[in-house]
Amino acid sequence: MKTIYILLAIFSFAAASPAMAQPSAAAQNSAGGRITVVGMGVVQALPDMAEISLGVTTQSPSAAAALQANSAAMTAVMARLAQASLAPRDMQTAQLNLLPNWHNSNTDAAPRITGYTAENMLNITLRDLGNLGAVLDAAVQDGANTLHGIRFGQASPPYDQARQLAVQDARSRAETMAAAAGLRLGAVLEISEAGVDSPAPMMRMGAVQDMAVPLAGGEVTLSAQVRMVFELIQ
Repeated sequence: MKTIYILLAIFSFAAASPAMAQPSAAAQNSAGGRITVVGMGVVQALPDMAEISLGVTTQSPSAAAALQANSAAMTAVMARLAQASLAPRDMQTAQLNLLPNWHNSNTDAAPRITGYTAENMLNITLRDLGNLGAVLDAAVQDGANTLHGIRFGQASPPYDQARQLAVQDARSRAETMAAAAGLRLGAVLEISEAGVDSPAPMMRMGAVQDMAVPLAGGEVTLSAQVRMVFELIQ
C-alpha cells in the first residue's frame, strides 16, 4: 500500500509540471516590455490681458530731492491709472531704487558721487486690451518715463485643451514606434505632466516718444507636455 501511494504522488506531480513550466497566455502577450514617450500639445489663443512694467526715473544732486521728485511723479501716474479704471489689485510696486551716480575720472583721484537716481517701477495688469494705448499715453504724460516691457497673456489659459492634445500626441508616438517594432500598445502604466508653458510675446522699449502708442497683441502660445509609459504586447 505504501508503494502505491508513492507512485500516485509522483504521477500527480509529473502531470502538473508541464502546465507549471509554461507561462500563461496573458504573460506571453505582455512579454514585449514597455515604452516611454513624451507628448506635446500646443494651443494658439488670442490674448485678453496684458502685464505692463512702467515707472518713473528721476535724477538730482541730492538723494532727498531725487526721491521727492520721483514720488511726486509716481503719485500722479498712479492717480491717472486709477482714473482709467485700474483697480488697486491691478497695480503693484515692483521695485524702488535710490542709487548714487559715480564719476570716475582718468586721474588717480577716487571716484566721487555727482548725484542720485531714484527709480520706482510699477507692475500693471490690464484686463481690457482696448484701453492699452490710452493707458500708456496717460501714464507717460503724467511722468512715467521708463517702460520695461509689455507681456500679453490670457486670464484663463486653455491648458486643459493643451493637455488633451499632449496625451493624444504621446499615444500616437507610442503606437507608431510599437508598430515599427511589430508590437501593440497595451495598458497605460504611468502618466505624468512634464510641464506647461505660456511663452507670451514680450515687447521691450525705451522711453516712449510718440503718444497714442501703436501696439499689436498677436497670439499667445500655450503648451503642455505629458510623459506616458505604455505596456507593449507581442
